Amino acid sequence: MRYRPFTTFLFILLLATGGYSQGQKVISLWEHVPGAVKAKNYTERDVKDERGIPKRISQVVEPTLTLFSPKRTSSEKTPAILICPGGGYSHLAIDKEGYKVAKWLNTLGIAAFVLKYRLPNDQIMDDKKVGPLQDAQRAMRLIRQNAEAWNIETNKIGVMGFSAGGHLASTLSTQYNKKTYNLDENKSARPDFSILIYPVISMEDRYTHTGSQMHLLGKNASESLKKEFTATYKINSQTPPAFLVHATDDKAVPVENSIAYYKSLKEAGIATEMHLYQNGGHGFGLGNNEQTRQWTKACRDWLKANNILPEEKAYLFSYFKGNGEDGLHYAYSPDGYSWKALNNDNSFLTPVVGKSKLMRDPCIIKGGDGNFHMVWTCGWTEKGIGYASSPDLIHWSKQVYIPVMENEKQARNCWAPEITYDPEQGLYMVYWATTIAGEYPKTQSKEENGYNHRIYYTTTKDFKQFTDTKLLYEPGFNVIDATIVKNEDHYIMFLKDETREPAKKNIRIAYANNITGPYGDAGKPITGNYWAEGPTVAKVNGNWTVYFDKYIDKKYGAVTSADLQNWRDISNKLTFPKGIRHGSVIEISLEEFRTYFGGMEIDDQ
Repeated sequence: MRYRPFTTFLFILLLATGGYSQGQKVISLWEHVPGAVKAKNYTERDVKDERGIPKRISQVVEPTLTLFSPKRTSSEKTPAILICPGGGYSHLAIDKEGYKVAKWLNTLGIAAFVLKYRLPNDQIMDDKKVGPLQDAQRAMRLIRQNAEAWNIETNKIGVMGFSAGGHLASTLSTQYNKKTYNLDENKSARPDFSILIYPVISMEDRYTHTGSQMHLLGKNASESLKKEFTATYKINSQTPPAFLVHATDDKAVPVENSIAYYKSLKEAGIATEMHLYQNGGHGFGLGNNEQTRQWTKACRDWLKANNILPEEKAYLFSYFKGNGEDGLHYAYSPDGYSWKALNNDNSFLTPVVGKSKLMRDPCIIKGGDGNFHMVWTCGWTEKGIGYASSPDLIHWSKQVYIPVMENEKQARNCWAPEITYDPEQGLYMVYWATTIAGEYPKTQSKEENGYNHRIYYTTTKDFKQFTDTKLLYEPGFNVIDATIVKNEDHYIMFLKDETREPAKKNIRIAYANNITGPYGDAGKPITGNYWAEGPTVAKVNGNWTVYFDKYIDKKYGAVTSADLQNWRDISNKLTFPKGIRHGSVIEISLEEFRTYFGGMEIDDQ
């Protein structure tokens, strides 16, 4: 019989009651279990704790996956891990090495699937040696098959195994393409990474766990069969990276199992990391002492280092207050919604360049050199802008005045400068809004001192030498406050329509294939029936979020979108420091934030 993919929802049981599984999905692996033999008196057994949660399960007949989904704050896809509990292939330590581990993985933002796999037994299997591997392969393919529905990243699906479950996980990692059942499935069973906790790796007598060996291979297994099920012999260049944990004093599964797997991976050039603890014994799960409890943090760090878990980030908002006399201010947010002023809302940098010595509209980016680069409006009628750089957002270089419009006699101003970095060219584009008297008379208004802006730019690789100033964007209306971000293979300009008669005063979007344009026609407004200016953009929970100054209302607002087409106003969900004015938002790692601002007071006004 061939085993066809089936429609998953038909095999999902949403359990409404009962401890461990409340709100979780229990998913049947098979429409027809391959190689199954019916045994009349062979039924599943479990031992429950005082809460009614199964601690251990034996005699599994119908293998399942229990899906533990992490709490989601966005539509971003998450990594996933298939968990194989241990138990010497005689039972499954389903709670300690399954459900509890899944809940921990959920706290990291990882979808977890606890595998209740069939335990090798001649009574219910044609070939008990491959029964557990059949279930593991099927589980991995099923997760990939339904990755879109479960919001999972298809290239970040790993396997985790404890003890004999570690043997199953390492076998899946090295024999994922072994044909153990006939199938009409085109999904790979290869894990993208493996996490092996006090794993049984060897089936050879010297270092094996005799109970696991006997239950899987039988009492009189040949040496060739033992070798066939010893993972170190199957490692090749396609074996996934591994994270290993073991206690040196493990008397059930010798630590040499992990050491041998580590050495074999290393020799094959496969990325691997191993943590050995002096004490802990066997079966410590998430940890049973101060030493072994450290492995979960080490594992989290390894997942981050291998780009499986996204790096924790912080949002930083640079802004000015009043007229910009006192300089640079920062607000911090862990979630992009709640913003708190840093340093008791005191200035981090006092302006010293330009005739007026102001620091309005500060825009900061992190450049290709690892430094932070900032530009700002240094006066209302200047023909240049301010510039400084910093390695840490605290200590800034000598401030420089860049005379970007000095060669244009009729230039009236240089407002709201921004920087966008093109990593492919190693190029910084600096751009701003300027009114040139007499230009674009069709859009000239008598209101607001007759300002009639267009966007201009210059480029540089070192902020010392600059190209000649050029026109960047002429949309056919008075435009100001442009900010540009890259999205895949094109550039997006968020801009303010500054039309005064009749008043528009909203944020719109234009696109270009190259950083310097040409940018197309501006789309429909993405902001509402209020005056908005100073857009700045960040990805928050996977969604595009555009912050802007509702300057007539004297408060900040934001709109958000998953597709840059449909926008939702979230202004009522934001909190900002009092008096905040036009600025820019950047993402930095949480580690950077702690390094730069650790111990600094966060104003909770």
